Amino acid sequence: MPRGDKSKYTDKQERKADHIAEGYEKRGVPEDEAERRAWATVNKDDGGGNKSGSGRGKQTGNPAAHKGGKKGGEASASRTAEERSQSAKKAAATRKRNAAHAAS
Repeated sequence: MPRGDKSKYTDKQERKADHIAEGYEKRGVPEDEAERRAWATVNKDDGGGNKSGSGRGKQTGNPAAHKGGKKGGEASASRTAEERSQSAKKAAATRKRNAAHAAS
């Protein structure tokens, strides 16, 4: 498959890439960079195009979509209740300070 050829991707993979690219563009990423990142994410999730060969239609899961929550859960679980409370108080103070700064 030559570089840039998307013929080996399923319709679902193409929809997924379009949706991811739209999200990047909404956040101000240039269109070509958003598309590059979107296809990189699809490849990471699904292992490339899935239209031919054995295992076609095999469920691949969504590793990129689930990584963040797992990492966050592990981080907070390893801290004591007091450490989490201190962190929450610090975050609240920061939000309050930022809101006051934005209002002025």
